[in-house]
Amino acid sequence: MTPVELRKKGYEILVKHLGQVDAIRFLQQTGWGSGDYTQERKETLDKVTREEFWEDLQRIRNRKINH
Repeated sequence: MTPVELRKKGYEILVKHLGQVDAIRFLQQTGWGSGDYTQERKETLDKVTREEFWEDLQRIRNRKINH
């Protein structure tokens, strides 16, 4: 499961079990996180090859078309 898919599924579960208002309240309480996003992103993307990137992009596009 990709990070985007995980986030989407998490939001859906929160809304299903808490309702929209309480899900938003919960998300507001969790804050913005910590760390250096730019550095973490660079480290993550340095590990991904161009071929892997295009395969993931194609898979995501195909999933959107089929749903």
